[in-house]
Amino acid sequence: MSRARFRRRVGQVAAAVLAILLMVGPGLAGDDSSDAWAALAKGGHVALIRHGNAPPGYGGDPPGFRFDDCKTQRNLDDVGREQARALGEAFRKHGVRVDRIVSSPVCRCLETGQLMAVGSVETSWALFPDMGPNAVRVLELKELVSSWRGPGTLVLVTHGLAFGRLTRSFLEQAETAVLQPAPGNPQGGNLVGRIAPPQ
Repeated sequence: MSRARFRRRVGQVAAAVLAILLMVGPGLAGDDSSDAWAALAKGGHVALIRHGNAPPGYGGDPPGFRFDDCKTQRNLDDVGREQARALGEAFRKHGVRVDRIVSSPVCRCLETGQLMAVGSVETSWALFPDMGPNAVRVLELKELVSSWRGPGTLVLVTHGLAFGRLTRSFLEQAETAVLQPAPGNPQGGNLVGRIAPPQ
């Protein structure tokens, strides 16, 4: 292979890698859990948490899903419940003061918030993803994030799809993204870091 052709090939590979990073970039921008924990302990930040493990994970809810009946929904399994308890324990261990915890009304999110045991759990439709073309709920979610001033931490327990619509990035089940509220930011806040799901 000629040197010029080799350089072109390297340039093409580099461009492809850059394109992939730009597609997932918001999720990778701050991947340091120590920064995330420090921000939460400081207060005035928002912890966006995807509910704990709820098999099958990415299949949505079963036919006949009803908000008023947990038995019709996809729910936390034993792993998800343990993740939720471990999240709460980690918040306490790191000295995080939770001033408010808000959850999607779906049972797997509510149970995650309740098992964390860091405060009384409120519900908000802003944390349930928009299913149609009108992104009304994601605007409400953005407002929840951008308007938080503390002094403690705001915990939002939500779904992967709701987080994705807000940030254009992905959260694993029981993963946490920490945002610093910023009204001018299209996500409602600047990503400080991410905290991997409890093992």
